Amino acid sequence: MTDPAAQPGPPYARPPYPAQPYPAPQYPAPPYPVQPYPGQPQFVAPGAPRPMGPIVPPLPAQRPDRTLGVVALIAGVIALVGASIAVSIAAYQIGLGAGRQLAARALTADFDWSILSPVRDWVLLGEISFWVGTVFGLWALAQGIVAIVTGRGRGAGIAAAALAVAGPIVFFVALNVFLGLGVAAGFPAAAEDGTLLAGGVVLLLG
Repeated sequence: MTDPAAQPGPPYARPPYPAQPYPAPQYPAPPYPVQPYPGQPQFVAPGAPRPMGPIVPPLPAQRPDRTLGVVALIAGVIALVGASIAVSIAAYQIGLGAGRQLAARALTADFDWSILSPVRDWVLLGEISFWVGTVFGLWALAQGIVAIVTGRGRGAGIAAAALAVAGPIVFFVALNVFLGLGVAAGFPAAAEDGTLLAGGVVLLLG
């Protein structure tokens, strides 16, 4: 005979409790748009419009300063024009005042420079014009090259370099031509001596 107490009883059913959803926390929206930290990458969903910032017009391209080339050009003009005009005046006056003595003596190593005493002021002007032209010519050449390389007045720099190169040629041509004109005006017979014109550089710079 089976013990009633040993028999299993009916299972107890759990009371059905309705599942209550937990409410999601509600956070108030910030009153201002959240700005990313500096350097923080911004991720944009594919296909989403990208944020547009304020449109800033491009800055106008600044033209390089041309002062460097212009200054070199001024120095080249002084080296070519200024020195040539000064030596032309000095050479003409030297030929006019000492042409007879110059024609009577040969241009040798033991040349008597005392014959230039009456025109020593003009000789000094010729020497000064030579050295001034040399200094300004070298200045124009160096600064003109820098202006060409850096693009700061390239056109003026090219012109300055050209004037610096042509300066010595124009200087010595003007020296010989005006020395001959002065000699011809002061002593016509001396103008026929070609040695006088060829030695114009020696007379002024010796």
